[in-house]
Amino acid sequence: MSHTMVIFGASGDLTSRKLIPALYRLFQQGRLPTPTRIVGVARSPFTNEEWRNQLAVTTAKFAKHDFTPESWAAFSENVFYQSGDIATDEDFVQLKGLLDTLEANAKTTRVYYLSTMPQLYAPAITQLGKAGLADDSAGERRVVIEKPFGTDLATSRSLNDSIHKVFREDQIYRIDHYLGKETVQNMMILRFGNTIFEPLWNRNYIDHVQITCAEEVAVGRRGGYYDKSGILRDMFQNHLFQLLMITAMETPVRFNADIVRDEKVKVLRAVRRFQGSDYSESCIRGQYNGYLKEEGVPADSQTETFATLKLLIDNWRWKGVPFYLRSGKALSCRTTQIVIQFKEPPHLMFGGNRRVSPEANRLVIQIQPAEGLQLFFQSKIPDQEMNMRLSELDFRFDTGGRELPDSYQRLLQDALNGDASLFARSDEVEQAWQIIDPIMSAWRSPAAPSLAPYDVGGWGPEASTDWMKRDGRQWFDVCPVIQ
Repeated sequence: MSHTMVIFGASGDLTSRKLIPALYRLFQQGRLPTPTRIVGVARSPFTNEEWRNQLAVTTAKFAKHDFTPESWAAFSENVFYQSGDIATDEDFVQLKGLLDTLEANAKTTRVYYLSTMPQLYAPAITQLGKAGLADDSAGERRVVIEKPFGTDLATSRSLNDSIHKVFREDQIYRIDHYLGKETVQNMMILRFGNTIFEPLWNRNYIDHVQITCAEEVAVGRRGGYYDKSGILRDMFQNHLFQLLMITAMETPVRFNADIVRDEKVKVLRAVRRFQGSDYSESCIRGQYNGYLKEEGVPADSQTETFATLKLLIDNWRWKGVPFYLRSGKALSCRTTQIVIQFKEPPHLMFGGNRRVSPEANRLVIQIQPAEGLQLFFQSKIPDQEMNMRLSELDFRFDTGGRELPDSYQRLLQDALNGDASLFARSDEVEQAWQIIDPIMSAWRSPAAPSLAPYDVGGWGPEASTDWMKRDGRQWFDVCPVIQ
Protein backbone atom coordinates (compact mmCIF):
# COMPACT_ATOMS: atom_id res chain seq x y z
CA MET A 1 0.00 0.00 0.00
CA SER A 2 1.24 3.48 -0.79
CA HIS A 3 1.73 6.12 1.91
CA THR A 4 1.55 9.90 2.00
CA MET A 5 2.80 12.14 4.81
CA VAL A 6 1.37 15.67 4.79
CA ILE A 7 3.38 18.12 6.91
CA PHE A 8 1.58 21.29 8.00
CA GLY A 9 4.04 24.02 8.97
CA ALA A 10 6.45 22.77 6.30
CA SER A 11 8.49 25.97 6.21
CA GLY A 12 9.24 25.80 9.94
CA ASP A 13 12.40 24.84 11.80
CA LEU A 14 11.15 21.43 13.02
CA THR A 15 10.47 20.28 9.46
CA SER A 16 13.89 21.19 8.09
CA ARG A 17 15.89 20.28 11.20
CA LYS A 18 14.20 17.02 12.25
CA LEU A 19 11.35 15.69 10.11
CA ILE A 20 12.85 15.74 6.61
CA PRO A 21 16.31 14.49 7.71
CA ALA A 22 14.61 11.65 9.61
CA LEU A 23 12.46 10.69 6.61
CA TYR A 24 15.50 10.94 4.34
CA ARG A 25 17.52 8.58 6.54
CA LEU A 26 14.62 6.12 6.64
CA PHE A 27 14.54 6.25 2.84
CA GLN A 28 18.28 5.55 2.65
CA GLN A 29 17.86 2.58 4.98
CA GLY A 30 14.99 1.16 2.96
CA ARG A 31 12.58 1.57 5.89
CA LEU A 32 10.05 3.89 4.30
CA PRO A 33 7.02 2.08 2.85
CA THR A 34 7.16 2.06 -0.94
CA PRO A 35 6.06 4.43 -2.27
CA THR A 36 5.93 7.21 0.33
CA ARG A 37 5.10 10.73 -0.79
CA ILE A 38 5.85 13.79 1.34
CA VAL A 39 3.70 16.86 0.87
CA GLY A 40 4.60 20.09 2.65
CA VAL A 41 1.95 22.70 3.40
CA ALA A 42 2.68 26.26 4.55
CA ARG A 43 1.83 29.83 3.63
CA SER A 44 5.19 30.52 1.93
CA PRO A 45 4.76 30.60 -1.88
CA PHE A 46 7.22 27.86 -2.90
CA THR A 47 7.13 25.69 -5.98
CA ASN A 48 7.94 22.00 -5.65
CA GLU A 49 11.45 22.61 -6.97
CA GLU A 50 12.10 25.60 -4.71
CA TRP A 51 11.12 23.64 -1.61
CA ARG A 52 13.20 20.64 -2.67
CA ASN A 53 16.25 22.86 -3.22
CA GLN A 54 15.80 24.51 0.16
CA LEU A 55 15.45 21.14 1.87
CA ALA A 56 18.54 19.80 0.09
CA VAL A 57 20.63 22.48 1.82
CA THR A 58 19.16 21.94 5.29
CA THR A 59 19.15 18.15 5.03
CA ALA A 60 22.81 18.14 4.00
CA LYS A 61 23.48 20.24 7.13
CA PHE A 62 21.54 18.09 9.59
CA ALA A 63 21.99 14.62 8.05
CA LYS A 64 25.73 15.34 7.76
CA HIS A 65 27.73 12.37 6.44
CA ASP A 66 24.56 10.44 5.56
CA PHE A 67 23.73 12.94 2.81
CA THR A 68 24.64 12.22 -0.80
CA PRO A 69 23.38 14.11 -3.88
CA GLU A 70 22.41 10.84 -5.56
CA SER A 71 20.21 9.52 -2.76
CA TRP A 72 18.70 12.98 -2.23
CA ALA A 73 17.73 13.14 -5.92
CA ALA A 74 15.93 9.80 -5.61
CA PHE A 75 14.26 10.78 -2.33
CA SER A 76 13.15 14.24 -3.49
CA GLU A 77 11.26 12.84 -6.49
CA ASN A 78 8.44 12.11 -4.03
CA VAL A 79 8.62 15.47 -2.21
CA PHE A 80 5.93 18.03 -3.08
CA TYR A 81 4.71 21.38 -1.84
CA GLN A 82 1.31 23.06 -1.59
CA SER A 83 0.98 26.67 -0.52
CA GLY A 84 -1.92 27.03 1.90
CA ASP A 85 -3.32 28.81 4.92
CA ILE A 86 -4.99 26.82 7.70
CA ALA A 87 -7.64 29.54 8.02
CA THR A 88 -8.71 29.26 4.35
CA ASP A 89 -11.25 26.61 3.34
CA GLU A 90 -10.34 26.81 -0.34
CA ASP A 91 -6.71 25.92 0.37
CA PHE A 92 -7.81 22.61 1.89
CA VAL A 93 -9.97 21.91 -1.16
CA GLN A 94 -6.89 22.47 -3.34
CA LEU A 95 -4.84 20.24 -1.06
CA LYS A 96 -7.40 17.48 -1.44
CA GLY A 97 -7.16 17.83 -5.20
CA LEU A 98 -3.37 17.57 -5.12
CA LEU A 99 -3.46 14.48 -2.90
CA ASP A 100 -6.06 12.78 -5.08
CA THR A 101 -3.87 13.46 -8.12
CA LEU A 102 -0.66 12.19 -6.51
CA GLU A 103 -2.32 9.08 -5.13
CA ALA A 104 -4.20 8.38 -8.36
CA ASN A 105 -7.21 7.07 -6.45
CA ALA A 106 -5.13 4.18 -5.09
CA LYS A 107 -5.80 2.94 -1.55
CA THR A 108 -3.37 5.01 0.49
CA THR A 109 -2.40 5.39 4.14
CA ARG A 110 -2.21 9.10 4.82
CA VAL A 111 -0.52 10.69 7.84
CA TYR A 112 -1.09 14.35 8.67
CA TYR A 113 1.72 15.86 10.75
CA LEU A 114 0.89 19.10 12.59
CA SER A 115 4.21 20.92 12.86
CA THR A 116 2.49 24.23 13.50
CA MET A 117 1.95 26.58 16.41
CA PRO A 118 -0.14 24.79 19.07
CA GLN A 119 -3.03 27.24 18.71
CA LEU A 120 -3.47 25.99 15.12
CA TYR A 121 -3.91 22.31 16.02
CA ALA A 122 -7.68 22.45 16.51
CA PRO A 123 -8.37 24.72 13.46
CA ALA A 124 -6.22 22.51 11.21
CA ILE A 125 -8.04 19.36 12.30
CA THR A 126 -11.42 21.03 11.84
CA GLN A 127 -10.41 21.99 8.30
CA LEU A 128 -9.30 18.44 7.54
CA GLY A 129 -12.73 17.24 8.56
CA LYS A 130 -14.61 19.88 6.53
CA ALA A 131 -12.59 19.08 3.39
CA GLY A 132 -13.23 15.35 3.70
CA LEU A 133 -9.54 14.67 4.27
CA ALA A 134 -10.22 12.57 7.36
CA ASP A 135 -12.43 10.12 5.47
CA ASP A 136 -10.75 6.71 5.76
CA SER A 137 -12.84 4.84 3.22
CA ALA A 138 -9.95 5.03 0.70
CA GLY A 139 -7.22 4.13 3.18
CA GLU A 140 -6.16 4.73 6.75
CA ARG A 141 -5.97 8.31 8.02
CA ARG A 142 -3.81 9.33 10.99
CA VAL A 143 -2.84 12.64 12.56
CA VAL A 144 0.39 13.33 14.46
CA ILE A 145 0.31 16.16 16.99
CA GLU A 146 3.38 17.76 18.55
CA LYS A 147 3.44 18.77 22.20
CA PRO A 148 2.23 20.75 24.08
CA PHE A 149 -1.12 18.97 24.36
CA GLY A 150 -2.83 21.92 25.97
CA THR A 151 -1.52 24.20 28.70
CA ASP A 152 -3.64 22.73 31.51
CA LEU A 153 -6.37 20.15 32.02
CA ALA A 154 -9.15 22.36 30.62
CA THR A 155 -7.31 23.23 27.39
CA SER A 156 -6.13 19.63 27.01
CA ARG A 157 -9.71 18.35 27.22
CA SER A 158 -10.88 21.06 24.82
CA LEU A 159 -8.19 20.05 22.30
CA ASN A 160 -9.08 16.36 22.68
CA ASP A 161 -12.76 17.16 22.14
CA SER A 162 -11.93 19.06 18.95
CA ILE A 163 -9.78 16.24 17.61
CA HIS A 164 -12.31 13.53 18.47
CA LYS A 165 -14.95 15.29 16.37
CA VAL A 166 -12.84 14.47 13.31
CA PHE A 167 -10.56 11.55 14.20
CA ARG A 168 -11.01 8.47 16.38
CA GLU A 169 -8.59 8.01 19.27
CA ASP A 170 -6.86 5.14 17.44
CA GLN A 171 -6.04 7.58 14.60
CA ILE A 172 -4.38 10.15 16.89
CA TYR A 173 -0.62 10.04 17.52
CA ARG A 174 0.52 12.53 20.21
CA ILE A 175 4.27 12.71 19.85
CA ASP A 176 6.89 13.22 22.54
CA HIS A 177 10.35 12.85 21.01
CA TYR A 178 11.76 11.51 24.32
CA LEU A 179 9.92 8.24 23.70
CA GLY A 180 11.77 7.81 20.41
CA LYS A 181 15.17 7.81 22.07
CA GLU A 182 16.95 4.47 21.95
CA THR A 183 17.73 4.60 25.66
CA VAL A 184 14.09 5.09 26.64
CA GLN A 185 13.03 2.16 24.46
CA ASN A 186 15.87 0.14 25.96
CA MET A 187 14.23 0.60 29.35
CA MET A 188 11.60 -1.89 28.21
CA ILE A 189 14.26 -4.45 27.31
CA LEU A 190 16.27 -3.72 30.44
CA ARG A 191 13.31 -4.37 32.71
CA PHE A 192 11.27 -6.99 30.91
CA GLY A 193 13.97 -8.82 28.96
CA ASN A 194 16.33 -9.53 31.84
CA THR A 195 15.71 -11.65 34.90
CA ILE A 196 18.54 -9.93 36.82
CA PHE A 197 16.67 -6.60 37.08
CA GLU A 198 12.92 -7.15 37.14
CA PRO A 199 12.84 -9.23 40.39
CA LEU A 200 14.60 -6.33 42.17
CA TRP A 201 12.46 -3.59 40.62
CA ASN A 202 10.22 -2.93 43.62
CA ARG A 203 9.89 -1.51 47.14
CA ASN A 204 11.73 -4.46 48.71
CA TYR A 205 15.07 -3.56 47.09
CA ILE A 206 14.84 0.02 45.82
CA ASP A 207 15.23 2.92 48.24
CA HIS A 208 14.24 5.69 45.83
CA VAL A 209 14.32 6.79 42.19
CA GLN A 210 15.71 10.04 40.78
CA ILE A 211 14.72 11.34 37.36
CA THR A 212 16.70 14.40 36.27
CA CYS A 213 16.47 16.48 33.12
CA ALA A 214 19.09 19.22 33.35
CA GLU A 215 19.70 21.83 30.69
CA GLU A 216 22.92 23.79 30.46
CA VAL A 217 21.43 26.64 28.43
CA ALA A 218 19.54 29.54 29.95
CA VAL A 219 16.19 30.77 28.65
CA GLY A 220 17.80 33.37 26.38
CA ARG A 221 15.57 34.77 23.65
CA ARG A 222 12.73 32.42 24.58
CA GLY A 223 12.01 34.50 27.70
CA GLY A 224 8.65 35.81 26.49
CA TYR A 225 7.37 32.29 25.77
CA TYR A 226 9.03 30.60 28.72
CA ASP A 227 7.72 33.03 31.30
CA LYS A 228 4.16 32.03 30.40
CA SER A 229 5.08 28.35 30.62
CA GLY A 230 7.53 27.61 33.41
CA ILE A 231 9.38 24.39 34.11
CA LEU A 232 6.32 22.31 35.11
CA ARG A 233 4.58 22.83 31.78
CA ASP A 234 7.79 22.76 29.78
CA MET A 235 9.34 19.56 31.16
CA PHE A 236 7.40 17.76 33.89
CA GLN A 237 3.95 17.21 32.37
CA ASN A 238 5.44 15.57 29.29
CA HIS A 239 9.10 14.46 29.31
CA LEU A 240 9.62 13.65 32.97
CA PHE A 241 6.24 11.97 33.37
CA GLN A 242 6.98 9.78 30.34
CA LEU A 243 10.19 8.61 32.00
CA LEU A 244 8.33 8.12 35.28
CA MET A 245 5.71 5.93 33.62
CA ILE A 246 8.21 3.72 31.82
CA THR A 247 10.30 3.32 34.98
CA ALA A 248 7.34 2.45 37.22
CA MET A 249 4.90 0.61 34.93
CA GLU A 250 3.91 -3.02 35.43
CA THR A 251 4.85 -5.70 32.91
CA PRO A 252 2.58 -5.58 29.84
CA VAL A 253 1.30 -8.99 28.78
CA ARG A 254 2.26 -8.14 25.19
CA PHE A 255 4.15 -5.32 23.46
CA ASN A 256 0.97 -3.92 22.02
CA ALA A 257 0.09 -0.20 21.80
CA ASP A 258 -3.10 -0.34 23.86
CA ILE A 259 -1.71 -2.73 26.47
CA VAL A 260 1.53 -0.76 26.93
CA ARG A 261 -0.38 2.50 27.26
CA ASP A 262 -2.86 0.92 29.69
CA GLU A 263 0.03 0.11 32.03
CA LYS A 264 1.50 3.60 31.69
CA VAL A 265 -1.80 5.27 32.58
CA LYS A 266 -2.12 3.06 35.69
CA VAL A 267 1.07 4.65 37.02
CA LEU A 268 -0.34 8.17 36.78
CA ARG A 269 -3.60 7.08 38.37
CA ALA A 270 -1.61 5.68 41.32
CA VAL A 271 0.44 8.86 41.87
CA ARG A 272 -0.63 10.35 45.19
CA ARG A 273 -2.07 13.84 44.67
CA PHE A 274 -0.64 16.72 46.65
CA GLN A 275 -2.61 17.96 49.64
CA GLY A 276 -2.06 20.67 52.23
CA SER A 277 1.60 20.98 53.19
CA ASP A 278 2.74 18.84 50.23
CA TYR A 279 2.76 21.96 48.06
CA SER A 280 5.61 23.38 50.11
CA GLU A 281 7.23 20.30 51.68
CA SER A 282 7.27 17.87 48.72
CA CYS A 283 8.72 20.26 46.18
CA ILE A 284 11.28 23.00 45.60
CA ARG A 285 10.90 25.81 43.09
CA GLY A 286 13.80 27.98 42.00
CA GLN A 287 14.86 30.70 39.58
CA TYR A 288 18.38 31.25 38.28
CA ASN A 289 20.11 34.53 38.99
CA GLY A 290 19.84 36.69 35.91
CA TYR A 291 16.52 35.29 34.69
CA LEU A 292 14.76 38.61 35.33
CA LYS A 293 17.17 40.30 32.89
CA GLU A 294 16.35 37.92 30.03
CA GLU A 295 14.61 39.40 27.00
CA GLY A 296 10.82 39.36 27.39
CA VAL A 297 10.82 38.45 31.10
CA PRO A 298 8.94 40.84 33.45
CA ALA A 299 11.12 42.42 36.13
CA ASP A 300 8.94 40.93 38.88
CA SER A 301 8.43 37.46 37.33
CA GLN A 302 7.71 34.62 39.75
CA THR A 303 8.11 31.93 37.07
CA GLU A 304 10.29 29.03 38.16
CA THR A 305 13.20 27.85 36.00
CA PHE A 306 13.99 24.94 38.33
CA ALA A 307 11.76 22.51 40.18
CA THR A 308 11.84 19.25 42.08
CA LEU A 309 8.85 17.11 42.97
CA LYS A 310 8.68 14.19 45.37
CA LEU A 311 6.00 11.83 44.11
CA LEU A 312 4.67 8.68 45.78
CA ILE A 313 3.03 5.87 43.83
CA ASP A 314 0.37 4.13 45.86
CA ASN A 315 0.43 0.60 44.53
CA TRP A 316 1.82 -2.76 45.65
CA ARG A 317 5.15 -2.46 43.79
CA TRP A 318 6.12 1.07 44.82
CA LYS A 319 4.42 1.75 48.16
CA GLY A 320 6.72 4.00 50.20
CA VAL A 321 9.35 4.48 47.48
CA PRO A 322 9.78 8.19 46.65
CA PHE A 323 10.30 9.28 43.06
CA TYR A 324 12.28 12.53 42.92
CA LEU A 325 11.74 14.42 39.67
CA ARG A 326 14.05 17.34 38.90
CA SER A 327 14.55 19.72 35.99
CA GLY A 328 16.06 23.12 35.48
CA LYS A 329 17.62 25.66 33.15
CA ALA A 330 21.18 27.09 33.33
CA LEU A 331 22.55 24.08 35.22
CA SER A 332 25.98 22.45 35.25
CA CYS A 333 25.54 20.35 32.12
CA ARG A 334 22.99 18.89 29.74
CA THR A 335 21.87 15.50 30.96
CA THR A 336 18.76 13.38 31.25
CA GLN A 337 19.16 10.42 33.56
CA ILE A 338 17.23 7.94 35.69
CA VAL A 339 18.90 6.83 38.93
CA ILE A 340 17.70 3.62 40.58
CA GLN A 341 19.09 3.80 44.11
CA PHE A 342 19.01 0.40 45.80
CA LYS A 343 18.77 -0.15 49.53
CA GLU A 344 21.79 -0.83 51.70
CA PRO A 345 22.56 -4.45 52.65
CA PRO A 346 20.62 -5.46 55.76
CA HIS A 347 23.82 -6.45 57.59
CA LEU A 348 27.32 -5.01 57.10
CA MET A 349 30.13 -7.41 57.96
CA PHE A 350 33.03 -5.65 56.23
CA GLY A 351 34.87 -2.39 56.87
CA GLY A 352 35.99 -3.00 60.45
CA ASN A 353 34.69 -0.48 62.96
CA ARG A 354 33.84 2.23 60.43
CA ARG A 355 30.61 3.97 61.32
CA VAL A 356 30.00 5.30 57.81
CA SER A 357 28.08 2.81 55.71
CA PRO A 358 29.41 2.15 52.20
CA GLU A 359 27.37 3.52 49.33
CA ALA A 360 24.55 1.24 48.23
CA ASN A 361 24.24 -0.14 44.70
CA ARG A 362 23.05 2.29 42.07
CA LEU A 363 21.89 1.84 38.48
CA VAL A 364 22.10 4.98 36.33
CA ILE A 365 20.33 5.03 32.97
CA GLN A 366 21.72 7.86 30.87
CA ILE A 367 19.09 9.02 28.36
CA GLN A 368 21.18 11.82 26.83
CA PRO A 369 23.70 12.87 25.73
CA ALA A 370 25.90 9.89 26.77
CA GLU A 371 23.35 7.17 26.11
CA GLY A 372 24.04 4.09 28.19
CA LEU A 373 24.07 2.44 31.61
CA GLN A 374 26.25 2.70 34.69
CA LEU A 375 26.05 0.11 37.45
CA PHE A 376 27.73 1.06 40.74
CA PHE A 377 28.62 -1.72 43.17
CA GLN A 378 31.01 -2.46 46.04
CA SER A 379 34.29 -4.29 45.45
CA LYS A 380 37.39 -5.01 47.54
CA ILE A 381 40.33 -2.62 47.48
CA PRO A 382 43.34 -4.69 46.32
CA ASP A 383 45.91 -5.52 48.96
CA GLN A 384 43.91 -3.93 51.81
CA GLU A 385 42.31 -6.52 54.07
CA MET A 386 38.50 -6.47 53.55
CA ASN A 387 38.08 -2.79 52.77
CA MET A 388 35.64 -1.78 50.06
CA ARG A 389 35.38 0.78 47.30
CA LEU A 390 32.61 1.81 44.92
CA SER A 391 33.27 0.42 41.45
CA GLU A 392 31.27 0.76 38.26
CA LEU A 393 30.44 -1.01 35.04
CA ASP A 394 29.68 1.13 31.99
CA PHE A 395 27.75 0.24 28.88
CA ARG A 396 27.16 2.46 25.84
CA PHE A 397 24.20 1.88 23.57
CA ASP A 398 26.21 2.86 20.51
CA THR A 399 28.66 -0.02 21.02
CA GLY A 400 29.80 -1.40 17.68
CA GLY A 401 30.38 1.93 15.99
CA ARG A 402 26.76 2.41 14.91
CA GLU A 403 25.45 5.91 15.39
CA LEU A 404 22.19 5.97 17.35
CA PRO A 405 19.25 7.07 15.20
CA ASP A 406 17.48 10.34 15.87
CA SER A 407 14.33 9.83 17.90
CA TYR A 408 12.14 11.14 15.07
CA GLN A 409 13.24 8.31 12.80
CA ARG A 410 11.62 5.70 15.02
CA LEU A 411 8.51 7.79 15.72
CA LEU A 412 7.85 8.74 12.08
CA GLN A 413 8.33 5.14 11.00
CA ASP A 414 5.87 3.98 13.67
CA ALA A 415 3.31 6.61 12.62
CA LEU A 416 3.54 5.47 9.00
CA ASN A 417 3.27 1.80 10.04
CA GLY A 418 0.40 2.36 12.47
CA ASP A 419 2.22 1.45 15.70
CA ALA A 420 1.08 3.81 18.48
CA SER A 421 3.06 2.17 21.32
CA LEU A 422 5.36 5.16 21.77
CA PHE A 423 2.66 7.83 21.46
CA ALA A 424 0.53 9.37 24.21
CA ARG A 425 -3.18 8.58 24.56
CA SER A 426 -5.80 11.15 25.60
CA ASP A 427 -6.39 9.67 29.07
CA GLU A 428 -2.64 9.64 29.71
CA VAL A 429 -2.34 13.34 28.84
CA GLU A 430 -5.31 14.28 31.01
CA GLN A 431 -4.06 12.24 33.98
CA ALA A 432 -0.73 14.06 33.77
CA TRP A 433 -2.46 17.44 33.84
CA GLN A 434 -4.55 16.34 36.83
CA ILE A 435 -1.31 15.94 38.78
CA ILE A 436 0.37 19.13 37.53
CA ASP A 437 -2.59 21.55 37.53
CA PRO A 438 -3.05 21.77 41.33
CA ILE A 439 0.69 22.31 41.81
CA MET A 440 0.77 25.11 39.24
CA SER A 441 -2.25 26.72 40.89
CA ALA A 442 -0.64 26.53 44.32
CA TRP A 443 2.59 28.03 42.96
CA ARG A 444 0.68 30.97 41.48
CA SER A 445 -1.22 31.69 44.70
CA PRO A 446 -0.24 34.28 47.35
CA ALA A 447 0.72 31.38 49.65
CA ALA A 448 3.15 29.89 47.12
CA PRO A 449 6.51 28.68 48.43
CA SER A 450 9.19 31.27 47.77
CA LEU A 451 11.50 30.99 44.78
CA ALA A 452 14.93 29.69 45.74
CA PRO A 453 17.68 31.54 43.81
CA TYR A 454 20.58 29.67 42.25
CA ASP A 455 23.71 30.53 40.30
CA VAL A 456 24.14 29.67 36.65
CA GLY A 457 26.30 26.60 36.09
CA GLY A 458 25.53 24.64 39.25
CA TRP A 459 22.97 22.00 40.18
CA GLY A 460 20.20 24.32 41.26
CA PRO A 461 19.33 25.94 44.59
CA GLU A 462 21.06 24.92 47.80
CA ALA A 463 17.54 24.46 49.13
CA SER A 464 17.18 21.45 46.81
CA THR A 465 20.32 19.81 48.24
CA ASP A 466 19.21 20.52 51.81
CA TRP A 467 15.72 19.19 51.02
CA MET A 468 17.19 15.84 49.94
CA LYS A 469 19.45 15.72 53.00
CA ARG A 470 16.42 16.11 55.25
CA ASP A 471 15.06 12.99 53.56
CA GLY A 472 18.34 11.21 54.34
CA ARG A 473 19.34 11.10 50.67
CA GLN A 474 21.44 13.01 48.15
CA TRP A 475 21.22 13.93 44.47
CA PHE A 476 23.35 12.13 41.92
CA ASP A 477 25.00 15.32 40.65
CA VAL A 478 27.34 13.89 38.04
CA CYS A 479 27.63 14.99 34.44
CA PRO A 480 27.41 11.93 32.17
CA VAL A 481 30.71 10.30 31.24
CA ILE A 482 30.34 6.77 29.88
CA GLN A 483 33.53 5.25 28.50
